Amino acid sequence: MSVVERQNEEVTLFLETPAPSAPEQTGRHFTFIDLFAGLGGFHVALSRLGGTAVFAAEWEPKLNSLYESNFGLRPAGDIALVDPESIPDHDVLAAGFPCQPFSKAGEQLGFEHTLQGQLFFHVAAIIAAKKPQKVVLENVPNLMRHRGGDTFRTIQATLRQLGYDVDARRYSPHHFGVPQIRDRVYIVASRDGLHTFDWPDPVPTQTDVRSVLDSDPADARPIRPEALRALEVWDDFLTSAPREVKLPSFPIWAMEFGATYPYADETPAALQAELGVNGLDSYTGILGRPLKGLGLADQLAALPSHARRQQYEFPRWKVDFIRNNRTFYEENRDWIDPWLERSKLETLPSSFQKFEWNAQGGQRSLWKYVLQLRASGVRVKRPTTSPSLVAMTDTQIPIIGWEKRYMTPRECARLQSLDGIKLPEDRNVAYKALGNAVNAEVVGAIAEPLLRSLRLSAGSRDVPQQLELAG
Repeated sequence: MSVVERQNEEVTLFLETPAPSAPEQTGRHFTFIDLFAGLGGFHVALSRLGGTAVFAAEWEPKLNSLYESNFGLRPAGDIALVDPESIPDHDVLAAGFPCQPFSKAGEQLGFEHTLQGQLFFHVAAIIAAKKPQKVVLENVPNLMRHRGGDTFRTIQATLRQLGYDVDARRYSPHHFGVPQIRDRVYIVASRDGLHTFDWPDPVPTQTDVRSVLDSDPADARPIRPEALRALEVWDDFLTSAPREVKLPSFPIWAMEFGATYPYADETPAALQAELGVNGLDSYTGILGRPLKGLGLADQLAALPSHARRQQYEFPRWKVDFIRNNRTFYEENRDWIDPWLERSKLETLPSSFQKFEWNAQGGQRSLWKYVLQLRASGVRVKRPTTSPSLVAMTDTQIPIIGWEKRYMTPRECARLQSLDGIKLPEDRNVAYKALGNAVNAEVVGAIAEPLLRSLRLSAGSRDVPQQLELAG
């Protein structure tokens, strides 16, 4: 029996279990559990609404201890090892189950991921056993599209089978006045229906990343030398471009400047398979490097990383990106070639040879903006918002261009509406945890209308119709 089948069997066995008696509540109080708790974004949001956590789970030992320090509750470790029946009864289940199996940045194995992909079914087993009135889940937007929508349909069908109405919607912190663009999908489920629930409307507020910055913070770190050099190269690119030249809105892949290898009707892999080492003799690779006379392995190494795959046909989006970049180069060689000569771009890592300009019409100086070094390239954004915090590596921490420094962990915590909690002492652990965190402001905005109907459910639920977010 597969892991998925075993978990589905557990859910089915719990379906016939009667609902537990309601926990005692008075006034605006309700109880909740916090699964995959991390830094406690759900805890911060739900406690502001009058909730009391009766159980939490977090497998990372350092975050496990920090959660206890922040909230006075020691989380369990691996949720997969917890007996659902041992968990206290509760009104609300909150879970930001791991997003990596569904993220476009990963392999997208989904439920097939041997460890993290199965964790939703552990959540479902807890829901089946304890039958909370409300459920709030958070994940990456790609969850909705993963496997052609089958993954989300499985989640939806599982929750409906357990007796819940289910709905989902995407939100970002900047919709609620927090200066971070971080698109996430939120799934709500209710045992007594969602007819009284309305999704919150985004607040049309002008945001500014300066609102979360400290003045000359003592723990601020300057930009790493290699990253600083890459940023200086691209700042030179901006200042070299004539004012009348419209900078591309598509990602700039500078390694395509001067390249001629085939990409539209055939690919390098197709030519090599057909003609062997001679197939690419008449073409050039990265920045116009001739491929003639190179062995097969060296020819591949001289191609951009995005052209090395053993594909006989490139996807349409990649074809368009390559075409757009080569056209832009040919139309602007008079100033791009001198820039390439100065920049020694070929000595930079591949990701630093890519550039995303998201400030059309703005001043052409890199140091006026919020910057981020990602696998997809050097990203430039207006200072109205920060780019999304990510958990993969500390090299992707947002950079404050006008101060030539990285954002501090405390400033990043404000982007997640978690300013009041203690953070890990290790900066790398802190940045990773903040990249994985649930934004407390967004959760609060969604949970407030969801909790209004708790007073209508059976037992001693006595939650008022209007719950107000604490400041």
